[in-house]
Amino acid sequence: MSGDASHATGEAGLREDRLLGGRVRLVQPLSGYRAATDPVLLAASVPARPAESVLELGIGAGAATLCLAARVPGLLHAGLEIEPLYLGLAARNAALNGVEVELFAGDVAAPPAALRACSFDHVILNPPYHPPPSPASPVAHRDRAHREGDAGLDEWIAAALARARPRGRIAIIHRAERLSGILGALAGRAGAVEILPLAARAGRDAGRVIVRARKGVRTPLRLLAPLVLHEGPAHVADQDDFTARARAILREGRAIDFEETAP
Repeated sequence: MSGDASHATGEAGLREDRLLGGRVRLVQPLSGYRAATDPVLLAASVPARPAESVLELGIGAGAATLCLAARVPGLLHAGLEIEPLYLGLAARNAALNGVEVELFAGDVAAPPAALRACSFDHVILNPPYHPPPSPASPVAHRDRAHREGDAGLDEWIAAALARARPRGRIAIIHRAERLSGILGALAGRAGAVEILPLAARAGRDAGRVIVRARKGVRTPLRLLAPLVLHEGPAHVADQDDFTARARAILREGRAIDFEETAP
């Protein structure tokens, strides 16, 4: 996990983690879905500027939104979450970090009317990674976070595009094997597509991708050089082995520079 430290909260089943070198405090369940590097990387990919609006679909406990808020002050934040446990944690973590987030309860496939009336400069999402036939987790909220339900990948991307304003941006992190589905869902509806592969180590296949796009534009697709996360061929010690670029993103809160080519 990308947290810098963990602290007991004194409450059964919960733990407070720190992200971005301690700049973000995040209370999470001890069991179930727990934010790791993916939401931190997602937040780092968003080219937001102060006073712009950002919606996170499936906000969970708020990791991506709060990491983005720590890097770019003055944003207008909103989040949608179906799981009551995580919706409550998102509100708690927003207050803990002094960030105002308008939270909506509901499903990506059928968002509440109040959210449907809004549009945003940026929509970010880290959808469930596993399709419905995959084995279910015995922890209900973990299963809902990791396995697609009524809303599949197409529905998540359609919801993001529906909430983005014209020429608004979306950013998604997902498994590399789902890239064709992501591109298919964007086809004809968004352009300026940028694909950043995320490789655990140099010479390995990318396991994740970050995809950025803009609603209603026609700029050609770009496939970028991979962002390599770890040094060396294998993990050999109980300590961080991030590359310099990954460490700057995950520990120091640096944005991902989509023009940078060094690992």
